[in-house]
Amino acid sequence: MKHIFFVEDDLSLINGLSFALKKQGYELTVARTGREAEQFWEKGKYDLVILDVTLPDGSGFDLCRKFRETSKIPIMFLTAADEETDIIMGLDIGGDDYMTKPFKLAIFLSRVNALLRRSENFDQADTELNSNGIKVRLLKGEVYKNGELLDLTASEYKLLCMFMENPDIVLSPEQILGRLWDCDENYIDSSTLTVYIRRLRTKIEDAPARPEKIVTVRRMGYKWNTGE
Repeated sequence: MKHIFFVEDDLSLINGLSFALKKQGYELTVARTGREAEQFWEKGKYDLVILDVTLPDGSGFDLCRKFRETSKIPIMFLTAADEETDIIMGLDIGGDDYMTKPFKLAIFLSRVNALLRRSENFDQADTELNSNGIKVRLLKGEVYKNGELLDLTASEYKLLCMFMENPDIVLSPEQILGRLWDCDENYIDSSTLTVYIRRLRTKIEDAPARPEKIVTVRRMGYKWNTGE
């Protein structure tokens, strides 16, 4: 049974989502403050964290940073903070998904299921990907650029693997979003993908403003350019 750690102070939302998640067969631990979350984190072992940004005694962003010091498990932000700067912050500090309130329950559950499933699949992989000076050690979930270990979030890692597994093939935004979350891409904010692409380029490109690895194909999408 997968164990989800839910950090949220809205009691009505806690009650609703707790019922829905338990109905899906998940075990759930709930914290309503940052301090309580830190205490539960020290004592528990979890498969997914769902974080609100605004808490009575602090920020979900700070909790995310703390959790990332010791763990690579998937982290989803579920919050009313929907500014692009908030999304960039959440993904940049280690979040794997960022969903804004209000939301549809079915889409939320699909993205929870997808995060857990993707995490399992990548943990079981046992091969390497090599291209453009980038090496991905799938068994360990490590990415190297010219021999130097990179610090990628889990979603950045998955996105990079998707590109490298499909070299020189144009992937539309819809294809990418559908594969990342395994749900109807029409319900996913495409601006989130733009943020992912931007942040990934800053880590793997020599000149992020003039990308040569992940290139934009006008009106079609993106592709991993091998130059062949």
